[in-house]
Amino acid sequence: MATYIVGDIQGCYQELIALLAQAHFDPATDELWVAGDLVARGPQSLQTLRYIKSLGQSAQIVLGNHDLHLLAVAAGIMKGKKKDLTQAIFDAPDRDELLDWLRQQPLVAKHPQHGFYMVHAGISPQWQIQDSIGYSAEVSRWLAGNDYLSLLEQMYQNTPDTWSDALTGIERARYIINACTRMRYCYPDGRLDFGNKDAPAKNTHMSLKPWFEIDTNQFKGADIMFGHWAALMGKTGLNHIIGLDTGCVWGNQLTMLRWQDKQLFHLPCPV
Repeated sequence: MATYIVGDIQGCYQELIALLAQAHFDPATDELWVAGDLVARGPQSLQTLRYIKSLGQSAQIVLGNHDLHLLAVAAGIMKGKKKDLTQAIFDAPDRDELLDWLRQQPLVAKHPQHGFYMVHAGISPQWQIQDSIGYSAEVSRWLAGNDYLSLLEQMYQNTPDTWSDALTGIERARYIINACTRMRYCYPDGRLDFGNKDAPAKNTHMSLKPWFEIDTNQFKGADIMFGHWAALMGKTGLNHIIGLDTGCVWGNQLTMLRWQDKQLFHLPCPV
């Protein structure tokens, strides 16, 4: 059995299927891990959701910011973004089934055999990495519960930007969501920044560093797979922290890693 980890699909279903064929993915024996943002800007978000859901136990996903936004739009809390091509999901006969399935998914997952962590944006440098699964579970219980609308209504803020074990309620949940689904840069003390989306080579804010470069010890010895930051084009400079969003939806490529031999598969994507 092979384990494949793919970056942001963003509704690029045809490209996903072609990439899986290129890698000879077999859903009967292999497993597919998806690093969030299954939906949004690509033309086939509905087909993407249906396919990943159909894989059952052969698939593991984590939620990205676009997936959470989809849930908020479906609930009438937010308006859809002009560039999001997700209306087909809301019109689908299996809409509720798909959205309920999406609500059951975590923000962070750890592979039970291989031990790597998968998250959409990153793991807060103010956390111990092993604690991220528990923090994810806190949000998952709220999101999967009957009171999930209150979470979706209050998650759209940039504060707090600093973690504390004393955080409670929506502030605690919001920090966890923002770190796991939106984070790119942090200040040296680990505080979150949401203003800068540039690649590190173009970063002019010298006080900011990518979250995985903050000088702390919690990431040592841990393998982390993430997406979200297309401007990186997968380049982190670290062998154990692997970026898998290479901007398929922006006309670059869809990227997938086979864990067993660390082979990367790439598929060029049309604009």
